[in-house]
Amino acid sequence: MIELFKTNVNDVNAKECLIRLLEQFFPGCRVTIDMHDCDKVLRLEGMNVQPDTVKQLVREKGFHCSELD
Repeated sequence: MIELFKTNVNDVNAKECLIRLLEQFFPGCRVTIDMHDCDKVLRLEGMNVQPDTVKQLVREKGFHCSELD
């Protein structure tokens, strides 16, 4: 399963922090954020990814997060 989200993550340190956080919540998932894309795409690859949880965690860290179609 692959889930894609639009974010506004614009800092490398924040990117790394969010990746670590999401990897803890979704063990075994591959998590990346493409800082070069205009949508700063957050990508999660793995089983049992819960989009609502992803959005909540990212928003709690102060960033925008919405699902891409």
